[in-house]
Amino acid sequence: MSLREQISNQFVPSFGERNSAAASPNGMAHDVYQQLKRSVHLSVLERVELERLSRLPVDQVRQEIAALIGRILEEERAPASDAERKQLIVDVYDEMFGFGPLEVLLRDPTVSDILVNTFKQTYVERKGRLELTDVTFYDDAHLMKVIEKIVSRMGRRIDESNPMVDARLPDGSRVNAIIPPSAIDGPLVSIRRFAVTPLQVSDLLQLQTLTPPMAELLDALARAKVNILISGGTGSGKTTLLNILSGFIPSDERIVTIEDAAELQLRQPHVLRLETRPPNIEGRGEITQRTLVRNSLRMRPDRIILGEVRGAEALDMLAAMNTGHEGSLATIHANTPRDALTRLENMISLAGMGLPPKTMRQQIASAISVVIQASRLTDGRRKIVSIQELTGMEGEVVNMQEIFTFKRTGVDQSGAVRGYFCATGVRPKFVERLQAFGINLPDAIYDPARRFETT
Repeated sequence: MSLREQISNQFVPSFGERNSAAASPNGMAHDVYQQLKRSVHLSVLERVELERLSRLPVDQVRQEIAALIGRILEEERAPASDAERKQLIVDVYDEMFGFGPLEVLLRDPTVSDILVNTFKQTYVERKGRLELTDVTFYDDAHLMKVIEKIVSRMGRRIDESNPMVDARLPDGSRVNAIIPPSAIDGPLVSIRRFAVTPLQVSDLLQLQTLTPPMAELLDALARAKVNILISGGTGSGKTTLLNILSGFIPSDERIVTIEDAAELQLRQPHVLRLETRPPNIEGRGEITQRTLVRNSLRMRPDRIILGEVRGAEALDMLAAMNTGHEGSLATIHANTPRDALTRLENMISLAGMGLPPKTMRQQIASAISVVIQASRLTDGRRKIVSIQELTGMEGEVVNMQEIFTFKRTGVDQSGAVRGYFCATGVRPKFVERLQAFGINLPDAIYDPARRFETT
């Protein structure tokens, strides 16, 4: 456990307790506390040697910071309660060794996204809904220091000549920052949280993201080495679903994962993780997904898992699926399964091969067997709204047939979307492949009369 985590565990109150204290009429007003914290922070920085402090045991660091803050408060004659003094110790430590005001949000397991809209305003997402928090920064310069601390740990930079950057926190959370002149009102930060404990199929069933028959089918598809493309919009749960599908892969297979920012949490023992790299300050050293896909073919993988298809690597991915790397998985941004195929076609054209449309569609139809559509509904809940099978070509059109669907029926008074999952009654062609792998699913799972209502 890191020094920061040990101190936090001993001192930090929960986020809910902190909000309650800030709102309490008996506690210090939020603005007053922020001013006090800034003053104490600057005073501490003037009086300590950070390098020496970082080498000390946790207990000694705690004692030194607590004693120093106590002396500063006495000198300033600041009326702070015991709870506020303890919070000051945590906050000042976060400013010195962590990511400042962001730390309280990063410690909260219920927060899935953190959205900093300039130094004045910070939103979080909980259970699919955005909430405004009381977390703020002193000013733009304060927020910039936090951004620079995040990106510098990844060996990247952000400045006026390079105002946008993607990075990753130590826990794997994805970070995107954009600063002036591209961000007109001030620095902006978006953090997609990395789940410490990955969701399992049982969690998705409890959340009504899918039904038991759908989960049974997805398990069978993964074990039968069916190539699957997961489609969906931002925040629809594509990566979560990819994690769960990869969990069905047998443990004796060699898996290569390729991602822009490493998020997948595979539990198999034979996993090789590859990650792209942006160009350096001189514009050199870039490693693209296409380069990694090509290299992965030389690594003798049983399966290739591509975090997200977004460019010319689509052609190499389809080629891999068509040349013995069955059971490969990938995600793509698209609103419908049909849109996903259109986007794939557009990405293939980026490879510069000059392939005619029919040839590209033939590549797609022969490589991919199933498209799973994930969606984030208006109430914030995520659902698998469609599972479709690609059945080949008819003329110049890729044929698709829907196996499972989610049908909306309305919205209740609380704003929750009502609907039901059901099978379409179509018996998929991949049933024969499942049987060849010794997987015999009951015909009842394709019965359209079985409806699973959402609550």
